[in-house]
Amino acid sequence: MSQTLLTSITIFVLAVFLGFELISRVPTLLHTPLMSGTNAIHGIVLVGAMLIAGSADSTLEQVLAFVAVVFATINVVGGFLVTDRMLEMFKRRPEERE
Repeated sequence: MSQTLLTSITIFVLAVFLGFELISRVPTLLHTPLMSGTNAIHGIVLVGAMLIAGSADSTLEQVLAFVAVVFATINVVGGFLVTDRMLEMFKRRPEERE
């Protein structure tokens, strides 16, 4: 195992633990507003995954890049759906006519 691969795996594992700890400590009331802010980050992840997919040489790289594009797309679409649903809750309902 090369030193670069070991460093990359270590950074990935630390990022997973840090991300889990940060998200688990966010109050429930802030999750939905934070979702709209993170949609921009997921959009950047999607663009990065597409760039990697375009420059992939081996079949393994192409498969992993495709999986990254699919997951990033699910994240972006899901984030916008959740944000839209949250915003619908704050709209006033039309008054019913008697």
